[in-house]
Amino acid sequence: MRIRDAVEADLPAIVAIYNSIIPGRMVTADLVPVTVASRVPWLQAHDPVRRPIWVAEDAAGIAAWLSFDTFYPRAAYDGTAMIAIYVAESRRRTGLGQLLLDRAVAEAPRLGLHTLLGYIFAHNDPSLRFFAKNGFTRWAHLPRVALLDGVERDLVILGRRLGE
Repeated sequence: MRIRDAVEADLPAIVAIYNSIIPGRMVTADLVPVTVASRVPWLQAHDPVRRPIWVAEDAAGIAAWLSFDTFYPRAAYDGTAMIAIYVAESRRRTGLGQLLLDRAVAEAPRLGLHTLLGYIFAHNDPSLRFFAKNGFTRWAHLPRVALLDGVERDLVILGRRLGE
């Protein structure tokens, strides 16, 4: 498995993985599929030096991706980033999420980061357990901030300080 910076040609695979999780209403607040065209500015806004998007690929193609997203656009928060990990359904529970998270934690200082955050719906037990087993703790609970098909959902923010 190779992890590398995403390029525009990767967007169809990135979007396909992302769109596959929307119907489950457990991972993202998007309610309808996104388009490749709509993700071009998103990709271009990610600086590979400070806020990369990585893809994990093998001979079969892109199987997972991770993005580092700005937590809050003020200079004092530059050392904090939200991370998001998405794995193709056929490749879940194969260690790809762990591989990407381990790389993110290892590379974060080089990216100027000291804190990583995960924004996870409170009903997404698999992701909450995954991040918890990797040293992330609950830093915030935002009750009923999302509405998914008429159901109010809570958002949990998990955080991890690096090097501690």
